[in-house]
Amino acid sequence: MYTQIVIVGAGPAGLSLARALSSSGARIILVDTQQLTALSDPSFDGREIALTHQSISDLEQLGVWDRIDAKEVFTLREAQIYDGKSPYALRYGPGEIDGQLGCMVSNCTIRKAAYEAVKDLENVEVLAGAKVVSLEVGKRSVRITLSDGKDISAALLIGADSRFSFVRDQLGIGAEMNRLGKAMLVGRVKIGSWHDDIATEWFDHGQTLALLPLGDGVASAVLTLPESEAATLQKLKAEALGQELQRRYRGRFGTMTPLSPLHSYPLTTTYSKRFVAHRAALIGDAAVGMHPVTAHGFNLGLASVRHLSEEILPILERGGDPANPAALARYERRHRRESRPIYLATNSIVGLYTDDRPPARIARRVSLRLAQLLPARKAVQRMLMKPARERTRLRRSVISSKLRLGR
Repeated sequence: MYTQIVIVGAGPAGLSLARALSSSGARIILVDTQQLTALSDPSFDGREIALTHQSISDLEQLGVWDRIDAKEVFTLREAQIYDGKSPYALRYGPGEIDGQLGCMVSNCTIRKAAYEAVKDLENVEVLAGAKVVSLEVGKRSVRITLSDGKDISAALLIGADSRFSFVRDQLGIGAEMNRLGKAMLVGRVKIGSWHDDIATEWFDHGQTLALLPLGDGVASAVLTLPESEAATLQKLKAEALGQELQRRYRGRFGTMTPLSPLHSYPLTTTYSKRFVAHRAALIGDAAVGMHPVTAHGFNLGLASVRHLSEEILPILERGGDPANPAALARYERRHRRESRPIYLATNSIVGLYTDDRPPARIARRVSLRLAQLLPARKAVQRMLMKPARERTRLRRSVISSKLRLGR
């Protein structure tokens, strides 16, 4: 079987790229290990995504945003960061970034909308329940073999298959990988006091806590803990879990009642040594797997889609080779320029704010106070909120016009 582009991984990044490139008329095949029912109607997985204005714009242009029910979109007005028991908070509020920071949408909701945006496209085929077992890169094409014995040859291979990417490994691309030995627990809770549409994060001793606003009386509880401690919390019954959450959050939100089980995700950050190879490119978590503390992982995944599609879509429309080396090199430079500073800054924040030694505790309290001052505060804000402030070329690009015309 031959196709112009094969994308391994039908998560939001892979689906979004297929949608972005579909306007060229190029034949695209998506391969994913999940069954079709899991792709078309994903189960709730606990993860709530903080979308920047830039990401919302991207999703609008891709025809994904309009497929999300407005009732599933929650205002993110402000963010507050605390250290331990200190009442002092670093605040990023309305008026500083377009009146609000962004919005909250469940990961499963975005995944479903992204699938719906591609499922009826004539030139996009989804092969669900299919596992790539080998790949071979040739001079003019890449060939992958699936677990059912099927071979697919393509001009361009895209790895969008998670931060533990099989495609990346098979291409011989190394990655910085930091296994933190901790787990992130996430789940919805009913709270006894109003959160004011504010996302709150605490760097506490031995744990990091966050509470993300999800409308009236509902929030997402996010706890980063040692893996053994996280496993113990997952075993608690609902009533005991609610009491434990209320204790850990120090009663800031009154009674906390679980509305879902706690979902656990091991924390490993990754950064690929390269984003491209001969006739191949990496996007999403396969390129950059972020720590969730600054909430940029999903947004950087969409940025990789935007950067790559803007480079190769014009080539596809001219009937050219989508694996054009110069275009792939430009993609790598662009995405590295945007992602690397955020990745390094996030890792520095994690290192400082999870270190419970006295010097580090003093340093982070000082840094919070300094960051609140101008111009230091604006510098930090530009670093952490850059994707929210950007105004993308996508509005003016051929992608935008053709998707609006329904091509």
